Amino acid sequence: MNTKLYCNSLTEYSRYKTRVVTIGNVPMGGDNPIRVQSMTTTDTMDTIATVEQSIRMIDAGCEYVRITAPSLKEAQNLQNIKDELRKRGYTTPLIADIHFTPNAAELAARIVEKVRVNPGNYADKKKFEEIDYNNDSYEAELERIRTRVTPLVKICKEYGTAMRIGTNHGSLSDRIMSRYGDTPLGMVESAMEFLRICEDNSYYNIVLSMKASNPKVMVEAYRLLIKTMQENNMNYPLHLGVTEAGEGEDGRIKSAVGIGALLEDGIGDTVRVSLTEDPEFEIPVAKRLIEKISNYKLQIANSIPEIKTELPYNPYEYSRRKTLPAINIGGHNAPCVIADFSGKEKITPASLFAVGYNYSVPLDKWNITDQACDYLFVGDNVVEFEIPGTLGLIYNYDTWANLRIKTRCYPFMSFEEYKQLGKRSELSFVTLNIDEFVNEQTQKMNDDDLKEVRKRMSEVKGTKHSMAFVLETSNEHGMSEQRRIFIQMMMMGATIPVIIKRNYTDISEEQFQLYSSTDVGALLLDGMGDGVWLTGSQKSEGADNSQLSTLNSQLINSTCFGILQATRTRISKTEYISCPSCGRTLFDLQETTAKIRNRTDHLKGVKIGIMGCIVNGPGEMADADYGYVGTGVGKITLYKGREVVQRNIDSENAVDALIDLIKEGGDWVEKV
Repeated sequence: MNTKLYCNSLTEYSRYKTRVVTIGNVPMGGDNPIRVQSMTTTDTMDTIATVEQSIRMIDAGCEYVRITAPSLKEAQNLQNIKDELRKRGYTTPLIADIHFTPNAAELAARIVEKVRVNPGNYADKKKFEEIDYNNDSYEAELERIRTRVTPLVKICKEYGTAMRIGTNHGSLSDRIMSRYGDTPLGMVESAMEFLRICEDNSYYNIVLSMKASNPKVMVEAYRLLIKTMQENNMNYPLHLGVTEAGEGEDGRIKSAVGIGALLEDGIGDTVRVSLTEDPEFEIPVAKRLIEKISNYKLQIANSIPEIKTELPYNPYEYSRRKTLPAINIGGHNAPCVIADFSGKEKITPASLFAVGYNYSVPLDKWNITDQACDYLFVGDNVVEFEIPGTLGLIYNYDTWANLRIKTRCYPFMSFEEYKQLGKRSELSFVTLNIDEFVNEQTQKMNDDDLKEVRKRMSEVKGTKHSMAFVLETSNEHGMSEQRRIFIQMMMMGATIPVIIKRNYTDISEEQFQLYSSTDVGALLLDGMGDGVWLTGSQKSEGADNSQLSTLNSQLINSTCFGILQATRTRISKTEYISCPSCGRTLFDLQETTAKIRNRTDHLKGVKIGIMGCIVNGPGEMADADYGYVGTGVGKITLYKGREVVQRNIDSENAVDALIDLIKEGGDWVEKV
């Protein structure tokens, strides 16, 4: 398998080169900066409200403003919005968002700088029908689509209007679903159908996107799209986004996992972060993600040894790296979470509240939450109370060696120490970095070392010994360095479980969440990693550059579990697939999402879709267990999976009806 099918390099940051697309006065692709965009949430017919929200977005750094045009009247009003913005001195390109209405798209293409069309909605109606096509009937369908799409292509070509072919995982046509299934390949082919029509008309002013609410599906689809474009001598710019990411911490983490993983590999020409919040709050998040890769320095270019053989994994299809379990790490176990308490002066039962363990003094009992960490690194701090039965303690080796009682206590050491020291535990945590493993000059960890590891993992005096690597990096492009080590281990056939460890210094809480989600999430999406260990520090208020304080333990722990949830590698809470709102939205998404979250946030593993309209609602319901979709003013339709259960419920009763549906489905438990 060629290592450069979807990006320039897996070891060196290099922007993937695409063609330049003209979008008003802000070109995209080529050597242009990665652009930031968002979408208005106002009623498109309310000209002043839309203009004023657009201005807030632009002032926050938005370089393209997208506005929904669900019908001909909204498309007509785009002219008034554009005129008012120009009158106020704003020349930011406008994008019309079109789904079911070709006549609205054809009018909008004469007014705005770009139109976005969704292949699954533009020429098809989704009925979730499985159709058995033969080649002739499938070609007839493609010809029908060609007739539907060609007029828009010709108008865009005449007026110099750009087009985004925006495939959405939740709204693939029945035709695509019948032939390709609900897959990244189906998403790519959906875009390629439209792309071929454009190219047959010699129209190339095109941007592509492959959005999904599941970052794993989204990343695989973009990679496969690039591979497909290369096979067809295409290089269109890419719009990145995780659709229906949600709100708050969850929405930011999920967006960073998907968007960040692609940006790290040099992929992406524009970014939209889809949060269930006002659009101006999306802009800083997108800018932070772009800022992260903009900080990479040229001197890192040769610091990671290149990959000179075929990849030992498939980047277009998820498969977890095979490992042998070390107690509860690796094998078929979900990735573990390690909390770092080594910097605390004293550790008490109350300290563990931040990492999911609540101790009741009157009952002398631990309450363990779904986001309780699995191990606590305490360094040289000796814990003097009885810990919960699900928790393990990790000590620096010398301190561990002198412990009188070592039950659920494990040593932390370097690889050289591990080889030399005679006193070992049933589980040892062994540090590993690139110089010890894949540095082509030193290559310290060779076959003899691996034989030593296997020997230490075998039976010795009746006690089975085991180990887990703790993978560390100080490289600015740390994700690529750690991935390189994983690749080397896979090439060598090493099946030792690996903890991904990252330390972030002088960083804000928001940066910590976004950066760690990008770095760790990118590895987990490729099946790499059996655990997460994060640390971080920031400047204390009023302190100088040398004075840093440790980030809040609860924030770090929550981020770890959020990353695992977003990558679908460990489920610890309810998941909300919540759209960001737009002019099509038929109820207050932020208020409704808060109400539903308040009633359901204890339902571990249940996925609830909250959609403002039917554009992506029915499709996204296929990835959710339950769906709450606006289908009219003040009217809600409830789904179980992709099936409609109740139609047109009054909105004031809809949340209660959703709870009843979850109870009927057998997924309800009472809050403790």
